[in-house]
Amino acid sequence: MKRAFLAGVLALAVATPAAAQIGGLLGKASKVAEVGKKVLDLRVTEEEERQIGAQVSEKVRLRYGVVQDPAVHKYVSLVGTMVTQVSTRPAIAWQFIVLDTDGVNAFAAPGGYVHITRGALALMSSEAELAGVLAHEAIHVTEKHTINAIRNTRVKDMGLEMAPGGGLTKAAIDKIAGEAYNMIYAGYTRGEELESDRLGIVLANKAGYDPKGLGGFLTALTERNKGAAAKQGLFASHPEMKERLDKLDKMIVDQKLTATGVLTDRYRANITYKPAAQTEITQVEAGTSGLAGGSAADPKKDDAKKDDGKKAEEPAPKKRGFSLGGLLKPAGGEEKKTAEVTGSGGSRGVDSERGAKGGSNPTIVVVTLTAAEIAQFKVDGKLK
Repeated sequence: MKRAFLAGVLALAVATPAAAQIGGLLGKASKVAEVGKKVLDLRVTEEEERQIGAQVSEKVRLRYGVVQDPAVHKYVSLVGTMVTQVSTRPAIAWQFIVLDTDGVNAFAAPGGYVHITRGALALMSSEAELAGVLAHEAIHVTEKHTINAIRNTRVKDMGLEMAPGGGLTKAAIDKIAGEAYNMIYAGYTRGEELESDRLGIVLANKAGYDPKGLGGFLTALTERNKGAAAKQGLFASHPEMKERLDKLDKMIVDQKLTATGVLTDRYRANITYKPAAQTEITQVEAGTSGLAGGSAADPKKDDAKKDDGKKAEEPAPKKRGFSLGGLLKPAGGEEKKTAEVTGSGGSRGVDSERGAKGGSNPTIVVVTLTAAEIAQFKVDGKLK
């Protein structure tokens, strides 16, 4: 009897306009589910990852410029090679780029592009600290934090198209690269940062560097940030410093990380930059794309378009497409900010590190390392 009654109700509902609307909504829901499945099935090959990273790196280089000093780049590349050789992805084409700005920062892009600023190098005191920071950034690449964020999103309409023979179209790669840049510039999630800390010190230790190097640099950064109203630049949006330092110390003990390479003298012989106080760092003028002198970048190459209503250090929001910023929010609500938030420099309301003026030359300095040079660098440093 109940079944007959329900059948009658359903039959009546089918004949009503409301039922037609419900049917339309169900149809849309089905399409959304299909799109969601397509997003989850998204595969990014290593070649596509490299193409995405190349575009992200170009945007970072246009933003800050590149130090045109082959000797500095070679030294940083040798240290980076020490840690990436013992990583889970030693075969990718790692590239280490020194950005021409006094701001203290570092950026890792998919496919092996690791950027570190002149200001960050100036704040360091040893090769172990440099190795610790490069290892931390390398983990973002080896664990594919950016690529996985893209792959795992359930955004309804990504607007991505697959090539006829499979893989991503150029338009899809361009869109992902633009959003990846926004994500990297804004910062990773708390979990990703702690993972990079944890795996990064293991990686540095495996290469023969004192695993306390990263903690030493973070301590120096904490001292630098004491005069600011909020934490600035590199790791500013990462977990609270005390929490991070405590976790690093505990991990070193628990995992019995005992490498001893510090190499202060070799670092000072190769890096002679002097740190600039945050109050002395020249800022990019508001409404510019972020290049030195406040000049606008080629609009075809820089997504940070002129927008007088936005702070200079913030990438311009996309007018269409998907936003990776949404991936940081849990389902059903706004993101709870558990990390330190990039804040003001003094009372000016800007992050003096991220908003720092950069150089005008974005050209990559090509570095070629031979197997003999790498081996000798390791021997000279008495690394594992």
